[in-house]
Amino acid sequence: MTIITLGLAGAIGHDPAAALMIDGSLLSAVEEERLIRRKHAKEEQPFLSARRCMQIARVKAADITHVAIPFAPTSMFSKARWHYAYRHWYAPDRSFDALFNGNRRYHRYRKELAGLLERLHISEKNITLVPVEHQLAHASSCYHMTGSDKKTAIFCVDSKGEYSSIFLGYGENGKIVKIREFYNPDSLCGMYAGITDYLGFDILDGEYKVMGISPFGDPEKYDLSRLARFEGNRFKVNTHLVGTVGIRRFKVKSRGHYFSQELVDMLGPRRVGNLVDDPYVHYAAAIQKMYEDIASRMVQTYLGDILKETGRLAVAGTGSMNIRLNQRLADLPGVKTLIVNPACADSGTAIGAAAYASNAAGAKIARLRHVFLGPLYSSKQCVSACRLHRDKPVYELLDNPFEKAAELLAAGELVAWFRGRMEFGSRALGHRSILANPALPGIADLINKQVKFREKWRPFSASVLDSFAPEFMEGEIQDEYMCINRVVKPQWRDQYAAIVYQQEGTTRAQVVREKVNPDFHRLLTAFQKQTGHGLLINTTLNRPGEALVCSPSEAIDVFLGTDLNYLFLQDVLVTKRQERETW
Repeated sequence: MTIITLGLAGAIGHDPAAALMIDGSLLSAVEEERLIRRKHAKEEQPFLSARRCMQIARVKAADITHVAIPFAPTSMFSKARWHYAYRHWYAPDRSFDALFNGNRRYHRYRKELAGLLERLHISEKNITLVPVEHQLAHASSCYHMTGSDKKTAIFCVDSKGEYSSIFLGYGENGKIVKIREFYNPDSLCGMYAGITDYLGFDILDGEYKVMGISPFGDPEKYDLSRLARFEGNRFKVNTHLVGTVGIRRFKVKSRGHYFSQELVDMLGPRRVGNLVDDPYVHYAAAIQKMYEDIASRMVQTYLGDILKETGRLAVAGTGSMNIRLNQRLADLPGVKTLIVNPACADSGTAIGAAAYASNAAGAKIARLRHVFLGPLYSSKQCVSACRLHRDKPVYELLDNPFEKAAELLAAGELVAWFRGRMEFGSRALGHRSILANPALPGIADLINKQVKFREKWRPFSASVLDSFAPEFMEGEIQDEYMCINRVVKPQWRDQYAAIVYQQEGTTRAQVVREKVNPDFHRLLTAFQKQTGHGLLINTTLNRPGEALVCSPSEAIDVFLGTDLNYLFLQDVLVTKRQERETW
């Protein structure tokens, strides 16, 4: 029997997504935010994304045999529920709810799921519904999708699932084995989120700014060791300071925060100045170091023997979006291969749940070769989008868009590049990107002026030809998904200053291989022939606060709503209509 599995994410209330597998091969995956144009798509269901996945894979609702969700009920006898209840004694409503009602969020989600399946015309009578524990879904997304039966250590660092926030285990011969879990409120991500909130940012969107500013600070200047401790087999977050709920929360204008008044008394007022000011920049450095230190010690404590045996470490969970942590893990003794799920946030659990359920049903999971899993639009559709757009942009069909784009980039222009199937995950990987020449002085300021409006201290990411990558970066681990911070060799740091953290000489780069990403590889090769540079600045094709674009019409909206001058839609070059001078 053919096993057709639809994975659905979004049980936590954000980042809903869908993924579809047939006999263990992933054919499509789409995030809801890309279709409704609202970042994180909070409190939405993966309805449009599920429909789009079925359309891409040419699967009818009646064909689906399994539906997998990354959320599962928790037994009354589970240590997780009792731990959660004990640690929330000061918030009796949560404590009693954990003991007597179990996973309230699961029961609510299960009711919502029934309505979603009905809207998708999927009959529950005709499918096998597979609830997968949240952290197991994360673990599956980084282990099963390797397509290998080799023994692999697994580390999932996440904000929260049912109750578990940290998973340590291993995968072998298609099976995932738990070694240790830690439960909320003892969450590394929760600790980091609390300081992110204290530093004045929204959780889910601000953590990368805290991570990004951390190299500019001194992690030893202020002591944050009171926030959490990891000793032997015990990990405990100080919920008097961060990860707070109920009466412990610091409140301003009736809004509760993920830190307490006690933390404010300890560190001073919530950030009111620039992030680069003392003490805030040093707090960012301190929390980043603490985060890396504890995570690394956990991996060495529980997975050290497995790493000595195999050298393979797979990581996932929202916390593994922290590229500096991934760099630290890649450099741990014994780690020869680091596998980071390119969609490591909660949207990726759609893939993980589908893989876990398909594997349990007997399908052999195929290796994830790329994440270009969304919709594809033809040049004809792109022309139609230009014709139908209210602002009537100028467009022309090109015989060789690669050479033309390389020519414009070499001349110092910014280029919006829309080609192929949409990426899945948070990174633009050359299918929905804004590109620039990294060797031009002041190029970062130009990108910020025209479209991104980012802080000056934040360098951009790079896409690097695989032939140039060993010459450009140190280390053997070469990442195709911009998930690992790597050290740039000294001779390139000044020349490509726009993509390098000068304080530590590192960058976040995508290594582009012809077999995986042929069109983007062709563009980079054309640019290298014209300029001698085997890399480009690559940032997401969107405006600040928006989701990555999906369709040609959305790309045109971004193009016309910014100061960009050139947009490539497949083989179509789009430019702006010149305004006539008036007398």
